[in-house]
Amino acid sequence: MDYDGIIIGTGHNALILQAYLGQAGLKTLSIDRLPVAGGGLVTVENPRLPGFLHNTHSFFHRNVTGLPWYRDLRLAERGAEYIEPDLNVVMVLKDGRTLEWWADIDKTVVSFREFSAKDADSLRRWRDAFEPILETILGPESQSAPIPPERRRELLEKTAEGRFLLEVSTLSPLEFVQREFENPAIQGALLFFNGLREVDLHCRGFGHHIPALLAAKGRAQMCRGGSQGLAKALVAAVTESGGEIRLDTTPREIAVENGRVSGVVMDEGELIRARHFVVSGLNPQQTFLELFDERHVPNEWRDRAAAFEYNLLAPLFAVNLALSEAPVYRAAEQNPQLSEALMVILGLEDVSAFPEIVRHHEAGTIPPTVMWGATPTVFDPTQAPEGRHTAFMWEKLPYRLHGDPLHWDCEKDQHGEQMIDLWNEYAPNVRDSIEDSFVRSALDTERTFPNMCEGDLLVGAFTNGQVGYDRPFTGAGHYRGHLPGLYLCGSCCHPGGNVTGLPGYNSAQVILADQHIRADWMPEPAEQRLSRL
Repeated sequence: MDYDGIIIGTGHNALILQAYLGQAGLKTLSIDRLPVAGGGLVTVENPRLPGFLHNTHSFFHRNVTGLPWYRDLRLAERGAEYIEPDLNVVMVLKDGRTLEWWADIDKTVVSFREFSAKDADSLRRWRDAFEPILETILGPESQSAPIPPERRRELLEKTAEGRFLLEVSTLSPLEFVQREFENPAIQGALLFFNGLREVDLHCRGFGHHIPALLAAKGRAQMCRGGSQGLAKALVAAVTESGGEIRLDTTPREIAVENGRVSGVVMDEGELIRARHFVVSGLNPQQTFLELFDERHVPNEWRDRAAAFEYNLLAPLFAVNLALSEAPVYRAAEQNPQLSEALMVILGLEDVSAFPEIVRHHEAGTIPPTVMWGATPTVFDPTQAPEGRHTAFMWEKLPYRLHGDPLHWDCEKDQHGEQMIDLWNEYAPNVRDSIEDSFVRSALDTERTFPNMCEGDLLVGAFTNGQVGYDRPFTGAGHYRGHLPGLYLCGSCCHPGGNVTGLPGYNSAQVILADQHIRADWMPEPAEQRLSRL
């Protein structure tokens, strides 16, 4: 059977893309080597304790309900219901103090003021200054194909807001935080959200990430029923628009005929033809080095794909617990609201932790533990049997432990116990409440999701020029490949990883434009928006 297009992979970006293409009347097929669609949107039932659900990869989804594809694809109607607790994040210090991020900015300012009046004022000032920049520049840029950097600078330099953004962007996140905030705990907390999650804190060009974070209206959210709820809703959007999904199917090669892509060859030899396009949701090495006969990829493209770099600090280590009761933190005696916090950060005291964390990652050794996690069942009791709970903690740890990722197979259980010990220091009932536990290393992540090479859940660093118009690399930064009909849609593309869905959303705009199909949902291109500022 022939299709208008074939999509390789069924991660959330690929499913978003496929749903939009189906709405436009195109007949598409997506294929995936895994038995379940959704990529990292995984919720599994504990095989030893039925009824306990664990989100083993993706959990904190930032402002999903505010993203355009969530609305356009009617995902709430299809079962993807989100919870956004008022107390979004709490960093718990050893002395029992808490630094809190609330949905209400005024409450967040009050918490900051308990640490530093100057920093509380800085928080509000930068939040107010960057709200219009998010609305008029950074938001439209993230939801559209990227603009060539020279043209972007030319447009931004014409307005005061654009010049302000360019000025702040020249700094690194570390430089920005140290310049604008004085309290070491606040500095550490702000860099945690930036430097340990997305961008190297020393990397210049990303100073704007901190004020953009402060100005963002959306907060961390969780999907009711587990992260799989979003995957199921996206699958429903795909199938209801006529799209087909084939699982447990491994692609062997992207076929090329007469100088353009023509379909995908499966492992068993079957050729599935695509009349117009093939889209890869995989990383650049998989797409350009593994799925093409080398004679069909120019050496320059092969070299650039081979040079694509992954994040040193992105790999996650996770400890997952089934509990008889929810963690009760000592700090809740003075701060009872802590029991209602979605995300809890433990082990981070101040900004001085970061150089040590980076040093250990570079050396392949384990740093002093800084971890963060949640107890999903506090907000969604359906994820465990009545009266019981599931909880997890994540930590950034090196992929190549002592120089070799295979060392994790021998050492991961021991490290999981050390994380539980630290957790128990903050919440003394944790260890006695454990009914079952398991751990997952960065190597386990790569084994499950080869797309996340080296355990990089963001699928590519923002260093090495891998940003904006040049992400994943120069020539491939507009979601188009080197051959007619070849496209990209994964997290290796602009604007990058995490559950934003924007690489898939933006890729859909490019593909439909190339097919001369105009859809009502399409936003105005970012270049046109910026040219009117």
